[in-house]
Parts: sequence; structure tokens; C-alpha cells
Amino acid sequence: MARTLQLRAYQQEAATFLYERDRAMILAPVGAGKTAITLTAMDEMLQDGYVKRWLVVAPRRVCTDVWPVEAPKWSGITPAIAVGTPSQREAALKSNARVVVINYDNLDKLENLSDFDGIVFDELTRLKNPSGKRFKALEKIMSTMKIRWGLTGSFTSNGLEDVFGQCKIIDQTLLGRAKGAFMQQYFICTNRDFGQWTPATGGLEQVMAKIKPATFVLEPGEYKDKLPPCHVVEVRVPLVDRKPYETMKRDYVVRFADDQIVAQNAAAVTTKLQQMASGFVYNREAATSSIWFSTHKFDRLEELLSENQRANTIVAYTYQEELAELKRRFPHAQTMDDNNVIERWNAGEIELLLAHPKSAGHGLNLQHGGCHMVFLSLPWSLELYEQTVGRLHRSGQAHDVWVYVMLTDKTIDERIWAALHDKKSVSDLALEELKND
Repeated sequence: MARTLQLRAYQQEAATFLYERDRAMILAPVGAGKTAITLTAMDEMLQDGYVKRWLVVAPRRVCTDVWPVEAPKWSGITPAIAVGTPSQREAALKSNARVVVINYDNLDKLENLSDFDGIVFDELTRLKNPSGKRFKALEKIMSTMKIRWGLTGSFTSNGLEDVFGQCKIIDQTLLGRAKGAFMQQYFICTNRDFGQWTPATGGLEQVMAKIKPATFVLEPGEYKDKLPPCHVVEVRVPLVDRKPYETMKRDYVVRFADDQIVAQNAAAVTTKLQQMASGFVYNREAATSSIWFSTHKFDRLEELLSENQRANTIVAYTYQEELAELKRRFPHAQTMDDNNVIERWNAGEIELLLAHPKSAGHGLNLQHGGCHMVFLSLPWSLELYEQTVGRLHRSGQAHDVWVYVMLTDKTIDERIWAALHDKKSVSDLALEELKND
């Protein structure tokens, strides 16, 4: 089947970069066309006989909703999808398909990859932990993979340390085989008891210089004029009854009538405070799983949706209790698990789409159904935040994108928001170092 779309000039340059290298990575922001770039290069490698069979590894929803949809547009490839039951996965892997797409969660179930000589990691950051089960499972059976490509929006979404695992799975000659040696070379240990490290002076620049020859960076200047503006608006919400929040913050414990909520340590307090910034707190030991003491964010959300004339909007949430309250208040709202939700959203048929960043954070094309997004609460991960925004702010979006970040005044919400900005600074520095001359 002939491709129906053509790459833009900057995308073709990236595809050529992949084609010319056995081991390579594409660093391209959300919406820049990483899938299209890679499909083009994969197809050319198949046609020219450099690869006989590809394995693509991606998050589950990207496997089912992105690669099968995008492949006919950009290539002659019809991928087999190795997602689902063991028999469905086995059928896809043993099929005659030249490209098989499998999700990361099933990597530890693979026993033999001898039929494949090329592999693509979509959302390479999923392999940032070289000690993880999926990483170790894959490492054992990758000897036949002469071609290894990785796609990512940011190597350093949560710090420079993340770069090592991603590079190791692609090419061990970039940063070495042992993470301990990598840390000793580019970091300084600030607390041995807790295993805390900070990049040494010049460490980031040195790491980026090492991986630069294998990395194509799609600079924002190449495509930003093709995208409409993205406006990020802080929506400040006061917490009228601050006593429960302040008590938990100070004492690690708070009482509501007959229920006592206890946080065992500082990490647990952080989680409890984030819940309380949304007006509730979980109590697993009580008869009810959660206790509500304020509806400030949800009240403000209703106002915001009205102010925007009920325009089609994606609401991102963190906790299941937030989702439950959203469903109670907005019975017409849809979730990512509802039938054909992506198609119906893009057709403009859904007014309110409720999405957790982990379910809508990678690869999905939602730019045709609306241009408004609200973060009811924030993820700590910069990657998840940026990828979620990128579901709307990507190629094909015809309108300005409006992202509203709801922050409860004088709470941990502000800390999370500041932390995301700090991580953004690290990502920006890394990007500067990797820019091609």
C-alpha cells in the first residue's frame, strides 16, 4: 500500500538520520511527527533489505491506537499488534508481518527475538531504569537486533540520571555498560546513606556531547511556526478551610469526626497533601475510602467550563476519587476507557473527556476534537505533563490551545508546579547541548 502523506523537510532530514545509522535516537517534542519519521525510515530499510523484520515497543494504547492508524499514511507497512491475550500476542509474533508492535508490559514475556533484526523503542524513557524487570528481560534477548532506534520527547524529564538506561539499551558504547561507573564519572554523591547524587559541574554538557553523534534533535524553530500558540494559564483557587491541610502538614495526622488520617512518613504526607489540595484525603482504614472537606477546585472547574461556553475540554486528574467526583458532577463526561472515545472526541462529539496523564500521555492524536485542557491536579513527572499537553498541541491542531492549571493557593500544588518548571530547565539545557551544528 502506497503512503498517502509526505514528510515535511525537517521530518525527512530526521528520517534520513535514522536510515543512515544502526544505533540512533530521535529527540523531538510532542507533535513533531516522531511516528511518521520512523515509519518512513523503517519502510525504506525494509525495501532496501537492510532489515527483514521490525519489532516496535510502545505503551499499550500507542500500540493499539497510533501505530496501526499512522502506518498506512506514511508507509507500505501493515503492522501486527502483539497486545492482548497470550494467544493474540503469539499469533502476531509468529505472523508474516514485517512489523510487529508490542507493549512494554509484555517485554518480560518474550523468550526469543531471533526473527527480528530491527527494533524501535517508542517513548524510550520507559527504559530509563536499567535495573527494571522489563529492561533486564529485553537485554537478554536483544543480541540479534543490529538496528536499534529510540524515540523520546526528553531524555532528562526527571533529571540527567535518566539518560543512562535509555542510551544503554540503544548503544552501550555511548555511556558505558555500568550505571555505577556512569554516576561516578558525571555526578557527585551528596548523601551516601540515601543514595542522592547531583550532576558534577559540566556533567550535563559532557553527557550530551557523548550522545550527540547518535542523536537527532528536532529543534522547536523547525516546526513551531506550523503549530498554533499554546497558552498556559494558572487558575488560582483559595482553600477556605485550611485547618485540616495545615494540621496534616505539621503533625502528619488529622482527625475528621470519628476518622483519624495518619501519614507514616514524609513521602506519605506529600501524597496526602496533594489529595487535600483537591479537597479530600484517602483513609484506607476507615469504612469509607475517602473523606471530603472542600469542593473548591470542582466548583471553580464548573465556573471555568461555563466561562469557556462549554467548549470541548480534556480534564486531567491524578486520583481515582477526583475521577469519581468528576463523574458525579458531569454525568455526560467520557473517559479514555469508553468505546471509540478517540474517534468520537476527534469528531467533536464529546464535550468533556476525563483523562489520567498515564492513559493519555503518549502518542494519542486528540488535536481534532478540541483545544481546551484543564489540569485539575498535576503529575510530578514533566514528561507526563508535556506529553498530555501534546495530545492537543500537535501537528493538525487548527486553533490556539488553552491549558488551565488549577493550583490551590499556599499548598503543595505550588511546589509541584515549581518542580515541573525546574525539570523543564534541565531539559532545556540538555536540548541546547544536543543541538546539531
